[in-house]
Amino acid sequence: MTGSPFLALAGAVAAETAPAVAGHYGNPMVEQRRLERGEAIVDLSDRGVVTVTGPDRLSWLHSMASQSFDRLQPGEGIEALLLDAAGHIDHAVHAVDDGETVWLVVEGDEAAPLAAWLDRMRFMLRVEVADRSAETAVLAAMSTAALDAAVAPYAPAGVALDWVDPWASPRPVGHQYAAEAGHPASDWHLVERIVPRTALSDAAAAVAAGRAAVAGSLALEALRIAAWRPRLASEVDEKTIPHELDWLRSAVDLGKGCYKGQETVAKVLNLGRPPRRLVLLHLDGSDTVLPAPGDEVVGEKVRPEPAAGEEPERKVVGRITSSAMHHELGPIALAVVKRAVPADLPLIVLSHGIDVAAAQVEIVPSGAGAAVEVPRLPRLGVRKP
Repeated sequence: MTGSPFLALAGAVAAETAPAVAGHYGNPMVEQRRLERGEAIVDLSDRGVVTVTGPDRLSWLHSMASQSFDRLQPGEGIEALLLDAAGHIDHAVHAVDDGETVWLVVEGDEAAPLAAWLDRMRFMLRVEVADRSAETAVLAAMSTAALDAAVAPYAPAGVALDWVDPWASPRPVGHQYAAEAGHPASDWHLVERIVPRTALSDAAAAVAAGRAAVAGSLALEALRIAAWRPRLASEVDEKTIPHELDWLRSAVDLGKGCYKGQETVAKVLNLGRPPRRLVLLHLDGSDTVLPAPGDEVVGEKVRPEPAAGEEPERKVVGRITSSAMHHELGPIALAVVKRAVPADLPLIVLSHGIDVAAAQVEIVPSGAGAAVEVPRLPRLGVRKP
């Protein structure tokens, strides 16, 4: 995917992990504040767009996804996961239907594999799948007003293709492991607007003329991490199930069944525990080191009566998935750690040869357990007194 017109704006610096878009425009902290206030847009033209058309599109997607598509109304946006047979996350999609087509926004490198997989699953149903990434793009903001200042809504079937992130409040058909009080998602109001790729030049021109403000992808990442919002490209590996990231909150309808991976979703929620869990880490910034994804998180355990000169015992308990410098919180990160890691265990991130102290904030609590109490059955042959 070629570079965006937004890279030609004054001060634009390409993102290291996504060079097709700007990571920042000279001052990421100021950009965060503008974005948080709903005043700036973010170029997400490196994302992919896949479409599904045809009269069977909603019922077909409903049969495969973790979320309900069968009652999706034109203009309504939902988030859904596509799982493997063991419940591991294969794809995450942001879906909006315009009455004729379901538009799916995905990570850029996921568009072609998703389109190919969906195409193989069509069988005799009346659906058509297409990768539209070459002709459409995505812009984002924390308000529709910021987007309107830069580009008009795109409505090829008469319905605007604006996807409103459901993360801001838990869906009644989902489940939340995190504590309700003080959940930072209440400050997350992301809107993703699908537009023709040719409209990117007009949006960039609006920014250059001062009619709209812009923020880089680093600003959006910092706000996403602070909102505890999982992302496929960052928090998901080959073993991830939705429970570990508290993704039942927005992407899973627990009232539907008969989709691949549904058995794992139900079993872990009702009878088991997530094997790993997502945490937010407040990092010590004294060494000005920002950990990178994949950096090890270790726990330090001091013996009750350590011998003279004995070092604390260290054990790898997880890995960093995302990190950022936040304009209020300072250096922060999301990490996936083992379920049994105590909430009060001192953690250290090993990054660039430096020990970075980390304070843990539980997202999925270490004590998260089964949602259903299963009565214990008496052992055979044991008589009650």
